[in-house]
Amino acid sequence: MPDPEHSSARHVFVYGTLRAGGSNDIRRFRPLPRWVGQGAIAGTLYDLGAYPGITLGGEGRVLGEIYSVCAEVEAALDRLEEVREDDSGEYRRRMVRVPVPGIGEVDCLVYEIHPNRVRTAPVIPEGDWLKHLPLRG
Repeated sequence: MPDPEHSSARHVFVYGTLRAGGSNDIRRFRPLPRWVGQGAIAGTLYDLGAYPGITLGGEGRVLGEIYSVCAEVEAALDRLEEVREDDSGEYRRRMVRVPVPGIGEVDCLVYEIHPNRVRTAPVIPEGDWLKHLPLRG
């Protein structure tokens, strides 16, 4: 049965603090985002202190979660990620195709860090922000 709250929904791939259990857990937004699955995309994950940033492409893999979100939640995510129309914000909106086990490929919005923000940031080689947190100790 169609979900009226998510009838115009978009999928979003979250890889950092927005993941379940993260400091900005996406499940705190309303209407409640709907869990779709886990996935991984090509990219490099950087440690920016309290949160990570991804640059897309390359040989690395970044782990994350896919959720279905409505327009209101998407707008709230844009504000949180400091997206700007002129592309000067902290993050940029990008679309990626994410393979999801048991579902197939899903087109997802992902927030890519502006390249100027990661010039001296350390890489998280395992590509998993939540596993990296205990190592920062």
